[in-house]
Amino acid sequence: MSDRISPVEGPGDWVKSERQHERERLRRSHGRRSASIATVSTVVFLVLVVWGVTSSPGWPRVAATFFNGKEFVHALPDVLSGFVLNIKMFLITEVLVLAVGLLVALARGIRTPAFFPIRALATLYTDIFRGVPTILLILLVGFGLPALRLQGIPTDLATLGIIALTLSYGAYVAEVFRSGIESIHPSQVAAARSLGLSHAKTMRFVVLPQATRRVVPPLLNDFVSLQKDTALVAVIGPLEALRQAQIHVAHSFKYSPYLASALLFLLLTIPLARFTDHLAARARRRRGA
Repeated sequence: MSDRISPVEGPGDWVKSERQHERERLRRSHGRRSASIATVSTVVFLVLVVWGVTSSPGWPRVAATFFNGKEFVHALPDVLSGFVLNIKMFLITEVLVLAVGLLVALARGIRTPAFFPIRALATLYTDIFRGVPTILLILLVGFGLPALRLQGIPTDLATLGIIALTLSYGAYVAEVFRSGIESIHPSQVAAARSLGLSHAKTMRFVVLPQATRRVVPPLLNDFVSLQKDTALVAVIGPLEALRQAQIHVAHSFKYSPYLASALLFLLLTIPLARFTDHLAARARRRRGA
């Protein structure tokens, strides 16, 4: 079989050789075979899992408790209305977390001796709020701030939950931003300063644009976790999805409302997780990995 390019009528046109057609045919055949094997193995695995679960001694009780269709449909409207509050808290907290995280990261990067107290406070903030479990922080903020009875302290439970989530995730996002800033080679900062740019303009026009692009995938991973952790605010009482599910469970002693709440979170977090994977893969391709 010849690898010669077939002659064509127009100059500059290219026609695949027979060998190239054969290679592509083999690749398509290999792809179809791989897809078929993957599909069959997945179906077999799922069948085995379903068989193992449904044949267990406690399955009838689990099915009646967790997969009660009547209770699922009855609770879904209330759980869905509560999930709208979860989305609102997530969107507001996301913006606040980005602002707090970036400011703390910049504060930790200040090297001027006169601003040492600011750098120390930023370091103390990240150490404390990364070390305290998020659910415990929500309890401390949710019950502690109103107990102070200070003028201007919010009493709305959802607002208190947003404050707690911002404090917690702001510390994590600050470290993500700081790692992105420190990944920029010092020569770029030196080049910008040699051109007469101030430190602030160097950060704004040279360092931060590059650092932000590098940290987008880990930031999105944090936001996937943030969306899930909005459910933790239920411990202080806002009528979000989990709290609505808890109310229905307390009346019926059926756990299907929890399943409804879980499915709503999955419908939001799975697309965001796949988008994160897409951005990470694109970043790897840009680096030639």
